Amino acid sequence: MPPRADLDAAWAGWDADAGLVVGADGGATKAIAAGLRPDLVVGDADSLGSVGLAAVRAAGIPVELAPAAKDESDLELALLAAVARGATRLTILGALGGARFDHAVANLLLLAHAALAGRPAVLLDGTTRVRLLDASRAPAAAVLAGSVGDLVSLFAFGADALGVATDGLAYPLSDEPLRAGPARGLSNVRSGPLARVSLRSGRLLVVETRIAEE
Repeated sequence: MPPRADLDAAWAGWDADAGLVVGADGGATKAIAAGLRPDLVVGDADSLGSVGLAAVRAAGIPVELAPAAKDESDLELALLAAVARGATRLTILGALGGARFDHAVANLLLLAHAALAGRPAVLLDGTTRVRLLDASRAPAAAVLAGSVGDLVSLFAFGADALGVATDGLAYPLSDEPLRAGPARGLSNVRSGPLARVSLRSGRLLVVETRIAEE
């Protein structure tokens, strides 16, 4: 979980109109440190610990405890809890990097969770923003706000992505395929503050990387 100042500097307005904060286990203490008081904490409390759990309860924050032996990750439970409470878009913090690469992969794959269908979701840290552009049922498009020189990488997700078109990037695509496997979509560069990506069919993982100013 990056410092709040890093998030604000990289992704201005990232928490605009946030109406619900769900802490995934020990993520609750990181949310509090970032000035985001959880409305709910879910998980098996292994990373929160007994002291953290007691502190959350003492603060009057509701807790939904899950057994340690479960099929879902704590983050998945948090996403499902948010959707059940009416979330229409989701911003996920603290899901990239860390000591457990398998957790990072699982978190990334959650962007394709059926419960998020029709609900825009992004993974954020201090330098990276990740979203899934889904045209499996109908063509899809996204406008990406950022700074000139930042990187935008596009990866076919699960199967080939067809009819990919971009605008505002140094290496444009015009109704072209991006095949699953090859790294052709890696490290494109913003040529303007707004980039646009559209997709005729398939799914496309969109990874934006902020480049620090000298």
